[in-house]
Amino acid sequence: MPLYLSRFSYAPETWARLIDHPEDRAQAAQSYIESVGGKLHGFWYAFGTHDGYNLWEAPDNVSMAAVALAISGGGALSSFETTVLLTVDETLQALRTAGQVQYRAPGA
Repeated sequence: MPLYLSRFSYAPETWARLIDHPEDRAQAAQSYIESVGGKLHGFWYAFGTHDGYNLWEAPDNVSMAAVALAISGGGALSSFETTVLLTVDETLQALRTAGQVQYRAPGA
């Protein structure tokens, strides 16, 4: 199954609610991805541009998009970005295929 890395930031109101009522949001994230047949591999909070990161496994892009849309539509986040991760083997395959693409630079 494909892996996905998500970066998120909470809205200020969400931090205020979590300060008043601390809870383990990894459990919520796990239930979201499991509802589409996926798995949560990790949930971390961080300093910096984003408040946290998730590593997910999902059956396909549509399943991950459904989870991302549901989370984004919930209103608790100020940002949510997801990156599809490629294995080394997938990247090698893409590199081999790229050699067959007849790319032409603009204006060339």
